[in-house]
Amino acid sequence: MKEEFNLQNLVRSNVRKLQGYASARDEFKANKTGMTFLDANENPFENGLNRYPDPQQRELKSALVKLKNVKPTQILLGNGSDEVLDLLFRAFCEPKEDNVITLPPSYGMYRVLAEINTIENREVFLDEDFEPHLRAILEQQDNNTKLLFICSPNNPTGNSFDARSIKNLLENFKGLVVIDEAYIDFSTYESWVNFLDIYPNLVVVQTMSKAYGMAGIRLGIAYASAEIITVLNKIKPPYNINEVTQQHALKRVLDIDNVMDEVETMLKQREQLIPELSSIGYIEKVYPSDANFVLVKVDNALQRYQELIQKGIVVRNRTQEPLCENTLRFSIGTPEENQKLVQVLKEIDL
Repeated sequence: MKEEFNLQNLVRSNVRKLQGYASARDEFKANKTGMTFLDANENPFENGLNRYPDPQQRELKSALVKLKNVKPTQILLGNGSDEVLDLLFRAFCEPKEDNVITLPPSYGMYRVLAEINTIENREVFLDEDFEPHLRAILEQQDNNTKLLFICSPNNPTGNSFDARSIKNLLENFKGLVVIDEAYIDFSTYESWVNFLDIYPNLVVVQTMSKAYGMAGIRLGIAYASAEIITVLNKIKPPYNINEVTQQHALKRVLDIDNVMDEVETMLKQREQLIPELSSIGYIEKVYPSDANFVLVKVDNALQRYQELIQKGIVVRNRTQEPLCENTLRFSIGTPEENQKLVQVLKEIDL
C-alpha cells in the first residue's frame, strides 16, 4: 500500500457508532448438553428445528478454517453471496455520497445493489481481451470511492484476470478491493484468500452454489481481515444462516474429496465441449474459460436462444452486456446434457 490503510476511514459514521444486536445465543455461547433453554422465546417442543441456529456458525466455520487455512475471525457467512455483497454496501457506503467501481461485463448484482443502496456506480469497461483497464480504474477513484468489485474468474466472460493486475489494484486502490471468486474452484489460478494477511483492504467472496453444488441452500462466504469481518458482523441480521443450511454446508465441506471429483468431471466436460462448439458453423468464437461455463459468440444470439428453447434447452443470452454482442453462455452440465446440447446445436445448424 502506498499509504497506511485505515479501515475506520471507510466505515460509515453511523456504523462506527452502532452497538450491534446481541441475540440470546450470542450471549450464551457455551455449547453444553443438558441445559434448559428458556432464553430465546422458542417453542420448547423438540422437532429438530425448534431452536434458533448457532448465530456464529461455529461448527461450519471450524471446517472452513481447516479447508481454507484461515482464522475463524476472518470468515463471515451470508444468506447467499448477495447478502455478503449487500452488507459491504451498507457498512462502507454512505447513500447519495459515496461511489463504487465495477468492471462490466460482470455480475449484474453489483450494479443492482448500488442502485438499491443509492450509491453511484462508476463503470470502467474491460478491454477487448476482457482484462481490466488499470489506469482508468485508478483514475476513477476519489475520496468517496469505497469499493472496487472484481469478479475473477469473471461472469459472463469466463476468464481469470491477470494476477499482476489484481495485485496492482490491491496496492493502489484506496478503498476495499472485493474479489468475487464464485468460480475459483474451476480455475488454475490461486485463490486470493491466501493473501488476506498481506492486503488489509482485501475482501474475497466465495459461494457454496457452484463447485459445491449447494445452490439450493443459499450460502455465501466472505474472507477478510478480522477488522473488516467485525464491522460486517455488527450489521448482519441475527441468525441469518439457518440450521438446515449450516448442516448441509458442513456435510458438503467435510466431503471435499467428492466435491473435487465432481469439479474434475466438469473440467473434463468443459475441455471436451469447447472443440465441439468450435466446429459448429454459426458459432463464430468460443472464449477461453476458467469457470464452469463457456461463452460463445454466434451469428444471432436471440434467434439461437429461441431455437434452443424450442428444443428444450435453456441457456443464457448475454447479448445485452457490454462487449458481449451476440453471445450465449452455456453452463457445463452432465455428460448427457452436454451431448444433448451439441446434438441440438448441430441440428439447428442444418
